[in-house]
Amino acid sequence: MTEARPEQRRMTVSDPQVMRALAHPARIAIMEHLGVVEGGATATECAEVAGLSPSATSYHLRALAKSGLVEQAPSRGDARERLWRTVGRSLMVDAGRSAGPDARAAEEALVEAHAARDMQRTRDWLRRAGDEPAEWYDVALFSDTLLLLTADELAGLNEAVSALFEPYRQRNRQADPPAGARTVAVQYRTVPLA
Repeated sequence: MTEARPEQRRMTVSDPQVMRALAHPARIAIMEHLGVVEGGATATECAEVAGLSPSATSYHLRALAKSGLVEQAPSRGDARERLWRTVGRSLMVDAGRSAGPDARAAEEALVEAHAARDMQRTRDWLRRAGDEPAEWYDVALFSDTLLLLTADELAGLNEAVSALFEPYRQRNRQADPPAGARTVAVQYRTVPLA
């Protein structure tokens, strides 16, 4: 049984050092995994999703802990087992409009690492799409739409889309997923054009 803990908060990451700590594919995978598993996970469990050895994964977990992003979780009963969990429910990266070049570079590196991961997921889907059941093939969607919005309208749209996602988030459905449910990656970006 896992120890109850207070409702996790959304963390805003603005420190360049923390952004650089996150801008690594293995750390992104570890954070994503810890964000959906109830009660935390061991380095060995995280290693499976990160594609690393448990010792290399332990190194990354310690670096994430040093940055304040993960912490040790209560044991599952075996005191020898070290569990890790995220500190925040979700992360928002924001160097701030007046950020200096170091913060801008760190934010850019982190966003690019996420974009590369998202593009790889898209490529993986395209490679196997023909082997997917029709029900899943038919509902996959790639959309690129230009909208004409004010800043307030864009803020409202972002809030509405986030609200639509909330009931389906993996961490909210993990305990009792509906029959036939699969993990689905959704990339949503709103980028004002020049």
